[in-house]
Amino acid sequence: MLSPTFQLTHLSRAQHGTVASVDWDSLSPGEARRLREFGLDEGVDVQLLHRAMLGGGPLACRIGRMTVALRAHVAGAIRVAPLAG
Repeated sequence: MLSPTFQLTHLSRAQHGTVASVDWDSLSPGEARRLREFGLDEGVDVQLLHRAMLGGGPLACRIGRMTVALRAHVAGAIRVAPLAG
């Protein structure tokens, strides 16, 4: 049975997930390059650390040992599967 996936923007605070897919075509070349430089691709574990107080703001995520800020539309291009906790 396949795990359900959803946008990274819908991950709960402190919840861990695994990147299931990235909609590279919805990102600008610079945004896509930046994500790849962070090592973000299918199978990578991510954790949502913080979310901006106002909806649609940036999210702070842990990718490996790095903490990165992602704009909401970039995080929306990333689909994750929740990790069983």
